[in-house]
Amino acid sequence: MPLPPAPTRRASRLAKEAFDAPLRTTKRAAAALAEVADDDAIQPAAPMQAAPAAPARARKGSAKTSPQNSNPQVSSATAAAAQSLARQRAALLSPAPTAPVTPAAPAGKPAVPATTARAAAEPTPAPAAKRSTRKPAASTAPSAVTDSPARTSKKQRVGQSTLFVLDTNVLLHDPSSLFRFQEHDIFLPMVVLEELDAHKKGMTEVARNGRQVSRTLDALVAAQENADLGSGLRLDATGNKGSTGHLYFQTEPLDYQLPTSLPQGKADNQILGVVEALRSHKKGQQEVVLVSKDINMRVKARALGLPAEDYQNDKALDDGDLLYSGALALPADFWDKGGKQVESWQESGRSFYRITGSFAQQLMINQFVYYEAPGAPSLYARVVEIRDKTAVLETLKDYGSSKHAVWGVNTRNREQNFAMNLLMDPEVDFVTLTGTAGTGKTLMALAAGLTQVLDERRYTEIIMTRATVSVGEDIGFLPGTEEEKMGPWMGALDDNLEFLAKGDGGNPGEWGRAATNELIRSRIKIKSMNFMRGRTFLNKYVIIDEAQNLTPKQMKTLITRAGPGTKIICMGNLAQIDTPYLTEGSSGLTFAVDRFKGWPHSGHIQLARGERSRLADFASEVL
Repeated sequence: MPLPPAPTRRASRLAKEAFDAPLRTTKRAAAALAEVADDDAIQPAAPMQAAPAAPARARKGSAKTSPQNSNPQVSSATAAAAQSLARQRAALLSPAPTAPVTPAAPAGKPAVPATTARAAAEPTPAPAAKRSTRKPAASTAPSAVTDSPARTSKKQRVGQSTLFVLDTNVLLHDPSSLFRFQEHDIFLPMVVLEELDAHKKGMTEVARNGRQVSRTLDALVAAQENADLGSGLRLDATGNKGSTGHLYFQTEPLDYQLPTSLPQGKADNQILGVVEALRSHKKGQQEVVLVSKDINMRVKARALGLPAEDYQNDKALDDGDLLYSGALALPADFWDKGGKQVESWQESGRSFYRITGSFAQQLMINQFVYYEAPGAPSLYARVVEIRDKTAVLETLKDYGSSKHAVWGVNTRNREQNFAMNLLMDPEVDFVTLTGTAGTGKTLMALAAGLTQVLDERRYTEIIMTRATVSVGEDIGFLPGTEEEKMGPWMGALDDNLEFLAKGDGGNPGEWGRAATNELIRSRIKIKSMNFMRGRTFLNKYVIIDEAQNLTPKQMKTLITRAGPGTKIICMGNLAQIDTPYLTEGSSGLTFAVDRFKGWPHSGHIQLARGERSRLADFASEVL
């Protein structure tokens, strides 16, 4: 190829200098480009003008300068150099980038010819000011647009759902446990289905739960008629939107190796074998965990190196110490800091206080507050209204005074007075009382009930029931009617009625006490919990004793029996639970206290001090 004319060589040399040597000022670069344009009679394109127009003007100008430019090869080289210079001027006249514009040329290859050879066929890249943090503007290699590694790794970091293998006792304990695992998957071994079939007969709570689980499984299969059981059933197919996992059945034999010391035919060991096989099959894909209510089952699983957990979703509280107590002490500096903001007034013989601030936001309706400090007047009140950041407190009636005795009974401590205010309030429909033995739960409930049934005629009769769970061995069937069969379970009722009858001084003598006992007995009905289904209590005063032995389902059954004008009192000691598989966190009494707190027509008090005798109090502390 013949050498290009001198103006073209000069243009190439100046272009190379523009690429290799950093330009100190924009004016100096513009002057250099203007000189080249004058020599070659080339008018540089505007910064925003299209690139293809530059070669046409270059050919026109070069024809006036030298006839040798009629050579097409020479014209193309001149046009390429002119287009490159035009792009450089557009880049230099744009806002200056923070990074230098000098391109990094590969070793052993000239920078200018390689760039000018490609420039004629490729579009002009974006201005350098917009891409200052990437490659220089002279580079024409486009970068591929892909998902960033951070975004991709975030998708990969989303944890896989856990596969929980359920033991039979979990399903028999809570029939709705299939829908308590949120996004995780559930696996049911075939031996679990066999055990469910064996426990479905009878009228016990376990049998009813077993039948309910079978109906639930049938509904899941029917809702996904064409689904493959091997690929799992969606747990939200029947409307349980909170559970988005899948239910898997054991559809084929699984190979596993367990120690020879474990009998292979036992159901628990077969479930452990299924867990072992699933862990080997799902290794690195999904975590497999056994869930069982059987402590020995969990111990054996951990001894074999298998993860095992207890079923926790049935617990209202993880710790019994977190149970709502119903009373709260005012800060020691309450009157000093917020005394000026407290409003007070009297209405119907009662005093009211309106408090404002952060302390009012943590209160609940029917919660009791008290202030006790040496040398300062005490305050005992109940929260009757909460609005925004204010709370209204109402002072309590003092049932510790002899003039306010209830059926001859006076309260002896602060918590008992709180409880009596709840028991005597007609606007409170549901009352829960907890406390150790001897705190006066049954006595206060009976005294308040007799007063409102016999004296005030607020309720028609008292209905008393309790869970028939024995402390020791069962003595067998009891003769007589329903009330006679419940007689041995109602020893606490007889003891308290004897005390209340003696406390009534209006009927002296043996005949008077007998008449009083007969009158009281005529207004108290003893009912069994086994026959409560379907009943409705109208204007009744219902006492549920030993409520700590009830399951949440049984508690719901009893509370929903209440009709218009009925009041229900639940009492129990969470430290004396005799029902198997029930704990302080999963008891029906705990469930009711936690769910009803803050409702305007319910109240709860935890009785703290025993009043039965000094012997009983000391035994409760040390034994």
